[in-house]
Amino acid sequence: MRVGFDAKRVFHNTTGLGNYARDVLRVLATHAPEHEYVAYNPRPGSVPFDLPGAALTERGPRGLGRLLPRLWRGAGVVRDLVADRIDLFHGLSNELPVGLERTEVAGVVTIHDLIFERFPHLYGSVDRHIYRWKFRSAAERARLVVAISEQTGRDLQELYGIPGSRIRVVYQGCQVAFRQPIAPGRLEEVARRYALAPGFVLQVGTIEERKNLLLTARAVATLPRVTLVAVGRATRYARKVREFAGARGLGERVRLFSGVSTEDLAVLYRLAAVAVYPSLFEGFGIPIVEALASGTPIVTTRGGVFPEAGGPGSVYVDPRDPEELRTALASILADPDRRAAMSAAGLAHSERFRDERIAADLLEVYAEARAGLPRAAVGKRASSHTAPAGLRALRP
Repeated sequence: MRVGFDAKRVFHNTTGLGNYARDVLRVLATHAPEHEYVAYNPRPGSVPFDLPGAALTERGPRGLGRLLPRLWRGAGVVRDLVADRIDLFHGLSNELPVGLERTEVAGVVTIHDLIFERFPHLYGSVDRHIYRWKFRSAAERARLVVAISEQTGRDLQELYGIPGSRIRVVYQGCQVAFRQPIAPGRLEEVARRYALAPGFVLQVGTIEERKNLLLTARAVATLPRVTLVAVGRATRYARKVREFAGARGLGERVRLFSGVSTEDLAVLYRLAAVAVYPSLFEGFGIPIVEALASGTPIVTTRGGVFPEAGGPGSVYVDPRDPEELRTALASILADPDRRAAMSAAGLAHSERFRDERIAADLLEVYAEARAGLPRAAVGKRASSHTAPAGLRALRP
């Protein structure tokens, strides 16, 4: 099978969508090298990424496509897919090129979330309209839609009317650095470089309103001698957190870091006593999986997608109640046996997000999409479909 990918995010995005795209290419090339994978990149990349193995190659625009890379990615690439005899094209970040549906190339798209529909005030009106058109169009034209969680699958059904019979839930994983053992010397070196004593509370993710770091700061403010470490790209919201910390005299007890490497972040998870992720809404929540895979207990949001990611061993709180979060943190920090039990349960739950399982689930989706489903029948499959183990079709 020859599989093509929309690789814009692979080479031009350093955060969430880019990490997902790179991980898909990495896990497939590593765990299913018998297939051929072609990454279609609209322009030379700025994000370093070593293509793993001989099974994966990169293609750029040809001819006039070099002058108009955006139009090539949005439509012109279809001609190249046909010329390259691609069997299936996977849009990794909510989009599919226009016209793909009129070819014999099977189209699959990953929809990550519809947060802009649930929290419109966090997005500009122009951005919302563009996202709505792109996401809905891709989901309607794809043979199958990959949702990264059941929450996203439900949103696609409720907000866009995409039949559950055309949606397949394939979870995300996390980078291998979070599962690998770390030498004690490395723990000490990173702790010294960041001037951190082990045992802090860690929150990872963009420092923006939806991620809700201010709630964590309020909870930690009344926990004596507890340090909060936040890692993520800072937005204007970070100023609110710093102002709160300054007004409460927290000083060095609230530390914000950006530009932290994956390798250092993996160490910070091991140094933390507990991780916190009180986001108001997510399509999935990669920092939760990173914490679980690292053996770090986590407190996250009650309801929504969060129990999917966090599993039965994590603690869930109201993301608008700092006192409930404070109580949960105080209890966990005071009880090493409970932290050990949460760590063990988290490691067990994180097994469902391993690379091997993700690769197998994606290949099941590809095989199903290639099975020759007639265009007119897309979206009308019988509800008796039985999804492969670990892979779910969402019912309407």
